[in-house]
Amino acid sequence: MRPKIIQKLIDQFVKFPTVGPRTAARFVFYLINLPEKETKDIAELISSLKENIKICPLCHKSFERNGDENLCPICSDKMRDKSTIAVVEKEIDLEAIEKTKKYKGLYFILGGTIPNIKDEQKKQDVRKRIEELIKRVKNDNKIKEIILALNPTTEGEITALLIEREIKKEKSLSENLDKIKITKLGKGLPVGGELEYADEQTLSSAFENRK
Repeated sequence: MRPKIIQKLIDQFVKFPTVGPRTAARFVFYLINLPEKETKDIAELISSLKENIKICPLCHKSFERNGDENLCPICSDKMRDKSTIAVVEKEIDLEAIEKTKKYKGLYFILGGTIPNIKDEQKKQDVRKRIEELIKRVKNDNKIKEIILALNPTTEGEITALLIEREIKKEKSLSENLDKIKITKLGKGLPVGGELEYADEQTLSSAFENRK
């Protein structure tokens, strides 16, 4: 029988993406064997996340608080192309795209895909993000293209289709939406794979050949 505090911490780690009970247990036993100072350093860093990290209200990217700055460095960068928005599933996908240094537009993070989320509340959260995306596009006449840069998985494809359907539904109500082009990444990305694991050349090619 494990001590309650160990089991509680394991239960918390299991909530992390791709972490199962065995991996979670390894994390906890690793922490137990760390020197006390290192354990405290980790605890302080976790605690400081909420204090020092802010979520951009425009794209949902995390960034370090810097005075009264409200938007992340990408959204506030005057040199970025304001006419394109790349819709991605996760922030780590955004980072993978940024590493290519080929895409100069803006982003919108969905926070997940519809079918692969069992939690009904999380499904609603993604749907709300889609509604937020459509509202943002309707109110910004600079936007000319939405790039559906979702993972080439079944879930990513279904979510992309849902976004397209919702935008088409709203087109008759908005002049902005009627003029917007919707594109998807070109071939090259492995079916069933994820953007975060794609090499920079493949990802760059997928963006350049979007249609």
